Amino acid sequence: MTPNGISLAGMAIAAVAGACLALVSIAGSAVGQVVLLAGAAVLVQLRLVCNMLDGLLAVEGGMGTRTGPLFNEVPDRIADLFILVGAGYAIRWVDWGPELGWLAGVLAVLTAYVRLLGGSLGFVQWFSGPMAKPQRMAVLTLASLVSIVEAGAREDRGGAPTIGLVLI
Repeated sequence: MTPNGISLAGMAIAAVAGACLALVSIAGSAVGQVVLLAGAAVLVQLRLVCNMLDGLLAVEGGMGTRTGPLFNEVPDRIADLFILVGAGYAIRWVDWGPELGWLAGVLAVLTAYVRLLGGSLGFVQWFSGPMAKPQRMAVLTLASLVSIVEAGAREDRGGAPTIGLVLI
């Protein structure tokens, strides 16, 4: 497995996680919601493992390629969109849930773009912040787990994903 392949696998995993989140809003039963939310929580974390492994293999394992920096960024940005937009579609108590997901996704992509632009101009790139990728994914994992409790109580209308996306 190559670092670029792991980056693409992480993006595919994020697509499934986003689909799980989006499908929560149309799941016909509490059990279906719980399965989708648990799947999303696990897949979001698996996406982060892929993100860690691709960099580890590329840098520490000496498997970096000329296209590696591109593969390190583009699949991550698409993965962010899949998951954040999916979380927006999980919101059912307001009509603007999908828009909130898209807004969070676009802002995450723009933040990364500004970081990369600064790096291309010779500035030091900072990969941390109050809502860097690990923190964003932790918030959405927690929101998925809280939503499992809400689904069990038959109260799940997307309150936890709403709070998560607003925080992000």
